[in-house]
Amino acid sequence: MQLIQTEKEHLVRAAAVLVPVKAFADAKGRLAPVLSEAQRVRLMQNLTARVIAAAHPYDVAVVCDDDEVAKWARDLGALVIWTPTRGLNGAVRDGVDALAELGYENVIIAHGDLVAPQGLSDLLSEAAVVIVPDVRQDGTNVLIVPTAVEFTFSYGPQSFAAHLREAKHRDLSVEVIAASPLQYDVDEPSDLAGLDLAALLK
Repeated sequence: MQLIQTEKEHLVRAAAVLVPVKAFADAKGRLAPVLSEAQRVRLMQNLTARVIAAAHPYDVAVVCDDDEVAKWARDLGALVIWTPTRGLNGAVRDGVDALAELGYENVIIAHGDLVAPQGLSDLLSEAAVVIVPDVRQDGTNVLIVPTAVEFTFSYGPQSFAAHLREAKHRDLSVEVIAASPLQYDVDEPSDLAGLDLAALLK
């Protein structure tokens, strides 16, 4: 019997989701005025678990340099890419390179603090680069890049503008998705408004 490969099946095999995760105890220090350290750990674990679940049917890799995070990620079925002392941008670069070596053509880089990660697996488009900025149009919540390009990552303040410039510098087609629930993340105490904290802190 001849098997016919659908476009969706090809995309699933050609792309992977990469989630950079720092040590849970070090995460979200700006929430310290309203949440204890234990609560911040649980919040990040639960938010990140939802991001990993939303990545289905794509394979998921977690890039980290913390033993607790690595074990937690493996328990959720994610591939772990170990990147000690690389910082966020270096870790993402290493993660993309590792996934390229495994044969993935595109990487969907998504942060673990997305409030509404549903729709993450539907972002691939004809554009070479897809950017979902945060709601403040400052950071980059989701970034899709081809692994064949030596894309320079610039996470941090004004990363959205930096990633847009980088794509244009490399003459890559770009799609910016500026009206999506994926724009909402958790950085400041005000970002907790409307969340089901009781569920996220269990």
